[in-house]
Amino acid sequence: MNSISVKHLSKNYLIHKKTAGLLGTAKAMFSRSYETVKAVQDISFEIEEGEMLGFIGPNGAGKTTTLKCLSGLLYPTAGNLSVLDFKPFERKHDFLRQISLIMGQKNQLWWDLPAMDTFLLNKEIYGVSDADFEETLSDLVTRLDVRDLVHTPVRKLSLGQRMKMEIIAALIHSPKVLFLDEPTIGLDVVMQKAIREFLKEYNERYRATIILTSHYMKDVEALCKRVLIINHGKLLYDGLLQSLIKKQAPYKFITVRLKTEVPSGKLAVFGQMKSYTFPEWVTAVPNERAGVVVADILKTFAVEDVSIEEPEIEDVISEIFAEGKGGE
Repeated sequence: MNSISVKHLSKNYLIHKKTAGLLGTAKAMFSRSYETVKAVQDISFEIEEGEMLGFIGPNGAGKTTTLKCLSGLLYPTAGNLSVLDFKPFERKHDFLRQISLIMGQKNQLWWDLPAMDTFLLNKEIYGVSDADFEETLSDLVTRLDVRDLVHTPVRKLSLGQRMKMEIIAALIHSPKVLFLDEPTIGLDVVMQKAIREFLKEYNERYRATIILTSHYMKDVEALCKRVLIINHGKLLYDGLLQSLIKKQAPYKFITVRLKTEVPSGKLAVFGQMKSYTFPEWVTAVPNERAGVVVADILKTFAVEDVSIEEPEIEDVISEIFAEGKGGE
């Protein structure tokens, strides 16, 4: 069963253009010129109930615009959208009670008040019963380890603690669909890991459908089997993350630490040399030949250490953005 269905979604903006300076301001008072910006261009995809999907793209790719359309904040220029069998832009109460949008750069908490005040307000907005509120809140503050902080003014909390409170506020009504836009932005690696572990556990426990956008590929790698890649408003890839890596980077890196220095010419025959500064030598070889190449290296040279590594996912994705690769 699909929780989300997107068919040929497009979203355009009209941007007012004005020449700089006093003369430009005067002209704009009588005649305005506009430019059409195509934020999202004819994208289609479906997401099953309980699936956690990674939505990847550089700044300005159309990720946030897509999430805002799916959550009902924006009306699409074209296309058909269905979220939990609702049309998001109608913003019906029954629809809004079943979704939540978390934006890492936006704050829904009151700065000078404790987070508990926001939790209580959301309880009333979403019509959560006292019993359900107490049970859900107790579970969330325990899992996120902030039970002792809910009565502390938000301005006195660290960035990581505030992000945890934002997540609790967004989940207090137990939504079935969760849109996460850069939920770990600005957090240190320890806090990023804590948020990732919580989201994974929450997804598995409540079967919530989650769309995650993040510039931190570790988030996507740890949480999402399937990814969508978008750039310049166009969908470049929809499929398994591991399949993408195999398709776009069908090679492994072999890092060798030599005991004695060897002329670079003798090393080049083993693969595509990436770097060589004695004693360390890095070469790239096709996946299926990695084992054979390592065996040949060990037979040929005096080796202190050797390792085989997959390409970094960030490098693979960056290559796709740079070259406009992708496809179904």
